[in-house]
Formats: sequence, C-alpha cells, structure tokens
Amino acid sequence: MKVYGITNCNTVKKALDWLKANHVDYEFHDFKKLGVSDEKLNEWNDKAGYEKFLNKQGLTWKQLDPAVKEKVTSATEALPLLKEKISMIKRPVIEDGGFLYFGFDENTYKQHFLK
Repeated sequence: MKVYGITNCNTVKKALDWLKANHVDYEFHDFKKLGVSDEKLNEWNDKAGYEKFLNKQGLTWKQLDPAVKEKVTSATEALPLLKEKISMIKRPVIEDGGFLYFGFDENTYKQHFLK
C-alpha cells in the first residue's frame, strides 16, 4: 500500500496516525521531496477523474489568478497545473490494490482496512 502526501499537512498526519494506530503498513511518498509523475496523475485521472483530487478548498487554489482557475475545465488543463502545484492535490492519496482514495475519512478507512 502506498500513501502520497506532504509531511506537514494536518490531514496527512491524521491519516498516518490512524494507519499506525490500526497497524496498517504503508509506504509513504512525499510529494515535496519526490514530486508526482505525469503517469501517476493520468492513472488517477483515468480511475477517479481529476475533479476528485483537485483540492479547490486549499490555499494554493484560492491564491491562483482567477483567469487560471477559469481555464481548468478538463484534465488537459488540470493535470499540468497539479504537477506544477502539488499542494493542490487532495491529500493523502491512498493506493491499496484497486482501492484509490483521496483525503481522510475515518469511516472509509475502517471499512477498507479493518475488514
């Protein structure tokens, strides 16, 4: 299982704490240190749609020029922007076999990991 995120993100911290407390092993991929590949963004887009992982609630999105925001109407515009501004990816991203989840929701984690 792989967890993608940023170490100083509170939501990522909550998710990692939950995984540790429930003895779920994972490999951590730090966006700040390792970035994210075009292939990975395309894979997530194919599986979930970029709208699921483009975080419009975060500061990075809110600080974007309104003209840039208006142009984000498809994966063609969204994915290069997400690669450039990785802080706009909803975190953490959990990949566990066929399970792909963006963010932290304790009930969702319980349903998946505590079967």
